[in-house]
This record gives sequence, C-alpha cells and structure tokens, in this order.
Amino acid sequence: MKKAAAGKLLCGLLTGLLAGLLAVGAAHAAPRQTERSKQKAAAEKSRAAIQQKLSVLKKDITRTESAKEDAADELAASEEAISDANRSLRELSEEQAATNARLRDLSTEQGRLADTISGQKVQLARLLREHYVAGNEDRIKLLLSGDNPNRINRDLQMMAYVSQAQAKLLTSLRDNLAAVEANQAQTQNAKDELEEIAQEQRDQKALLEKEKAKRATLLANLSSKLNDQRKQASRLEQDEQRMTGLVDQLTRLIREQEIAAAAERKRQQELAAARARAAAEAKAKALARAKALQEERARLAREAARTGKPMKPLPAPAPVREEPQVAEAPKETPQRAADTALAADLPSGAFAGLKGRLPAPISGKIAARFGAKRGDGPAWRGMFIKAPEGTDVRAIAAGRVVFSSWMRGYGNLIIINHGGEYLSIYGNSQSLMKRVGDSVRPGEVIASAGNTGGNEESGLYFELRHLGKAFDPAGWVNF
Repeated sequence: MKKAAAGKLLCGLLTGLLAGLLAVGAAHAAPRQTERSKQKAAAEKSRAAIQQKLSVLKKDITRTESAKEDAADELAASEEAISDANRSLRELSEEQAATNARLRDLSTEQGRLADTISGQKVQLARLLREHYVAGNEDRIKLLLSGDNPNRINRDLQMMAYVSQAQAKLLTSLRDNLAAVEANQAQTQNAKDELEEIAQEQRDQKALLEKEKAKRATLLANLSSKLNDQRKQASRLEQDEQRMTGLVDQLTRLIREQEIAAAAERKRQQELAAARARAAAEAKAKALARAKALQEERARLAREAARTGKPMKPLPAPAPVREEPQVAEAPKETPQRAADTALAADLPSGAFAGLKGRLPAPISGKIAARFGAKRGDGPAWRGMFIKAPEGTDVRAIAAGRVVFSSWMRGYGNLIIINHGGEYLSIYGNSQSLMKRVGDSVRPGEVIASAGNTGGNEESGLYFELRHLGKAFDPAGWVNF
C-alpha cells in the first residue's frame, strides 16, 4: 500500500508539472502577430522619413521638366515595380534560409531538453523511492526515538541531503519545462513566419510576371520613339545635368547628416565617459568605506581583547565592483534615424586609400569609357559595361546606400556613399537589391544588370564622383 501511495505521489507530481506546461502552451496556440511582422512594420515606419526627404529632392530636380517629355517615363512604374519585386524575392529567400536554420537549431535544442527532462524524471522517481525506503520518518520522530545519537545524526544528514537533492531537481525540472514551453513558442513563431514568407513569395512572383509582361508591351509600343530620343544630344545633356543636380543635393544632405552622426557619436562617448567616471568614483568610495570598516573592526578587536568583553558587531562591508560599468556603444539598427541615415561612418581617407585596388562592379565588356564622345552629345562621365540581364552588380567598397530609385535617363539607380565625399553610381539596373540607409560590404550584391531608363543595351552604367565631380574610374578600379 505504501509503495502504491508513493507511486501515485510521483505520478501526481509529474502530471501536475506537465499539465501546467500544456495549459500555458495552449495559450500560445491562439492566433498572434509574428515577431517578423512587428519588426517589418517598425522598419517600414522608420524608413518612411528618409524616403520622404529623397522624394522631395527628386521633385526639385525634375520640377522644370515635363512628366511626359521622355518616352522612358512611361516605363518607370513597371521598371520600379520589377525592381521592387525582385528585391523582395531576394530578401524573402534570405529570410527563409535564416528561419529554416533557426528551426533546425530549435529542433536540436528541443531534443536535448526532452532527453534532459526524461533523465530528470527518472532521477526524481529514484529519489522518491529512496525517501519511501527510508521509512518516511520525520525529523521529530527520529530525534525522540532514543536511538544511537550517531545513527540519528547520520540519518538526519541523509534526510537533509535527499531533501536538498529533491528541491534542486524539482527546480531544474521546472526550469527545463519552462524552456520547452519557450522553445515551442519560438518554433511556432518560426513556422508562422515561414508561412508568411511563402505567401509573400507567391504574391511577389505573380506581381513580377505581370509587370514584366506590361513592360514588354510598352517597350514594343515605344520602340521607335525611344530610338529617336536616344540620338538627341539635348536629352543626353539633360540627363547629365539631372545627375549632377542629384549628386550636388545628395552631397549637401550627406554632409549635414555626417555632422549630425558625428555629434551623436560624441554625445554617446561623453555619456560613456561620464558613466565610467561615476562608476570609478563609486568604487573608490566603497573601497574607502571598506577600509574604514576594517580599521574600526581591528580597533574593536583590540579593545575586546584588552577588556575581555565581547566585540561589538559591525555591519558587513558592501560588495565592491572590480570594474566600472561603461556604457556600451549603441548597436546599429537595420534602419537608422532619418537625420543620420545617409552618413557612411567610415574612417577618413578609407576609400581614397583603395585607389587602384578596387574590384570591378560587374563582369562584362566595357562598351564606353570615361571621356569618350557620345556621338554629337556630351562626353561620357562614367563607363558603360555590357552584361547579360540579371548579372550581379556588386559594391566596389564598403559604404552606405544614399539613393535607390528610378531616375530619368538612368533607370533603376543606386548610389553609395563611401565617406570623404566619394560616391559610386550604378545605373540602368534591372533590380535594386538594397534600400536607402542600408550598409553595404565590399563585393556585396546591390543590384542586377538591365536596360532600364530607355537604354538600348543590357549592362551597367558606372560612375565615380568626388566632391560632386565625376572622375575617371580606370585609375581606381581593376576592370
């Protein structure tokens, strides 16, 4: 009967713990917004302010031009939509891979926790059985039994060890069950995110096919008009003036934002220094108090030894921190504030030091070089590199994206700030893979080659500028 009661006690304990787990887990089963959705909404909100600034900037540049002046303008909406859809598909693919990796990690962790809990259940059952075999004698009965004092002491210690082991094991088991619950919630969230990603991929693929068909129809209808306009020198000059205007305004905006970013970094450094000083002062005061307390304790001990009276108790000294707490540098978020989103945050002279060692932005054949004449129009201010549609375009150096949008004469255009007022420009892209404010690494894919903006051939238009002026990339980039 006693063994049956002990077995029921064990089952009841384990069942209660598992029931609590299932009850809480059921609460998580209700439909909820995923973490991905929350983060995506926050990123879109923070991105809106800088996009508003750049929209105003673009309107200022094209204010004097007719919206229907260029045949390529009729392609703008479709080319932007194709770029957005391709970028979204790439981002979704990366998210999907990361989420699947997270699911694999969670599954591994779930298996480890399950094995640990199973072992703890066996251990708890063994402890309860040992407690039952000991006779379930409580401490009062044992003390009043009149048995050998040595045996009583040994049994009391044994009971204490068993009780402590049971308490530690139950605490550990509860912690592991809570970890299982958290793991299950994270796993469900990851599965929900994968379903969201899959649905968004289906939507983006449908949109991409629709926009590609729309652009093909427009290209066929506008073919002769586009050919005529490509030969007009005045349009090439307007394109160059438009680019110069955009670069000049971006340069001013970047300069303002880099000043703001430098001021914010200085503020953070001063805050960290102030916290470090405060922590050092607090440590010095604590050490002084501890020393004074130690000296007082030594004095009282001498006094007690002299008089034979017990020493007056003193409070224990407060713990002293070994190192001051210094404020951590703020971690960069995926989308920075609008007043610093364009600042490159690169060491002075970093880009200039790479002269002659920069990699080519794309693999292809150079069709036009800096300074060459463009028929009756102005000389080339950059280089045009022929490449098949969809070929990866890569950043030539580290920097920050300061422009990523469609622009008349250049199609889908991306501009990167490399610091020191150096800019690299990538035009006629099929798709832009990066957004304004994104930080890029050397060699990172930022776009794909195309023939947007009314360009006749597929490839990449590439420029380098310093202080707003275009210069020959040939002495800087290894084509």
